[in-house]
Amino acid sequence: MNEEVDRSNSVAPALLLSMPQLTDPNFRQTVVLLCQHNDEGAWGLVLNRPTGKAATVVTQEGEPVKNRRGLDVWVGGPVELERGCILLGEMPDEGEALRICDGLFLSGSPTLLHHLLETPPGGHIRLLMGYAGWAPGQLEHELQQSAWLITEVDLDIVFETEASAMWEAAIRRLGADPGTLQMSPGVH
Repeated sequence: MNEEVDRSNSVAPALLLSMPQLTDPNFRQTVVLLCQHNDEGAWGLVLNRPTGKAATVVTQEGEPVKNRRGLDVWVGGPVELERGCILLGEMPDEGEALRICDGLFLSGSPTLLHHLLETPPGGHIRLLMGYAGWAPGQLEHELQQSAWLITEVDLDIVFETEASAMWEAAIRRLGADPGTLQMSPGVH
């Protein structure tokens, strides 16, 4: 069954861009796809942290992969690094998927992952391990402290921009220079 994320009281879906002064190594110069945000907290996926490892190296479950495709693993965040999800640019033909917004779907389907590892699919696909999570009120506090910039989801940034250039490119699309940004409570 395909589902859609609850949007009540939410700034999601959005891209969160860490401010230059955010020094937490998990989030320094990151672009986070904020997938869900409500009174119970928030969660999202860091989009610009490639591991350089092939997905077949970290996936050991199920049937052996016959034709090893070059799908790489990305770090989606510091929470539950053993949990993976597949970010897709279109609704998959098989397996369940959660629609984040137009052009972005998430799946945790082992069947879909196995298929993607064996068959070169068309479109945009990324395998992410882990996620970023915020307790109730935590993201609101970080936004109030100007730790993050918020912008609309831009599929070009998500899928077409090199990981090493993604953070700066996303900030520049807002019309800002990353070198001049300063954190100031209440401004974001």
